[in-house]
Amino acid sequence: MAEVHIQDGETLESALRRFKRKVQQEDIIKEIKRHSFYLKPGEKKRTKEALARKRNRKKRTRDTE
Repeated sequence: MAEVHIQDGETLESALRRFKRKVQQEDIIKEIKRHSFYLKPGEKKRTKEALARKRNRKKRTRDTE
């Protein structure tokens, strides 16, 4: 669980930026989205394979440039 304590003389905006960065580093948002709905095992596998294909395609285009 992300927790940020406001330091003396620190603005609320900077504390909010630190909190957002901490949440992003801990992948809290990604975890919440993943658990927000149920995926059947087959759908999960297809999604995972599609992401792998996308990563490989992107990697190949970078290598050719």
